[in-house]
Order: sequence, then structure tokens, then C-alpha cells
Amino acid sequence: MTARKPTAVPISAADATRERPRRGLPNPSSDERKSKAIERALSQEKGRYRLRDLKRAHTREAKHYVNCPLDYDTKMRLQKAAFDNDIKMMVIIKAAIDQFLRDNGY
Repeated sequence: MTARKPTAVPISAADATRERPRRGLPNPSSDERKSKAIERALSQEKGRYRLRDLKRAHTREAKHYVNCPLDYDTKMRLQKAAFDNDIKMMVIIKAAIDQFLRDNGY
């Protein structure tokens, strides 16, 4: 038996240059694109307003400061407690003041 050689099918120049039809996503109309752009802009603007309001509320809460001098030993105990419990000294002070006020009816 002799092995047959596969015959190559000749490709014409017209077949090589012809493009296949593309199956892409449907293009939205200009009205649809415009409405989506407006919706996106409005949602971004709402997000900016919410973020601005949150920042303002946070700064409103943080504006009331109380300065009080502490002796060295109390300050060192406060620092050690904050470090050991992995919280800020301000949290401890705020909780202690709140507890004192609640205990005394304020």
C-alpha cells in the first residue's frame, strides 16, 4: 500500500481578504448612552454628597476637646494600659469619664 499525500485546498485571494461577520454586542443608541451617563453622574454626585456629610458629622463629633494635665505616673499607667490592651489612650480616657459621669448621675 502506498500512503496518500493530503491534497491542499487552494485558497483564493478573495477568500483570504474577506472578513468574517462579527458578532459583537449591540450598540446602544445615543439616547440610551446619554441616559446611562446621566444616571452614572447622578449616582457619583450622591456618593460625593454622602461622603461630605459623613466627614462633616465626624468633625462635628471630634471638635470638643478637653485638656487636662496628668502627673507622670498616671500618664505612664495610661500608656501601659493602652499598649497592653491595644487601644488608644483617648478611648480609655473617654470610657473612664463616661463611667464616672454615669456613676454620679450625669
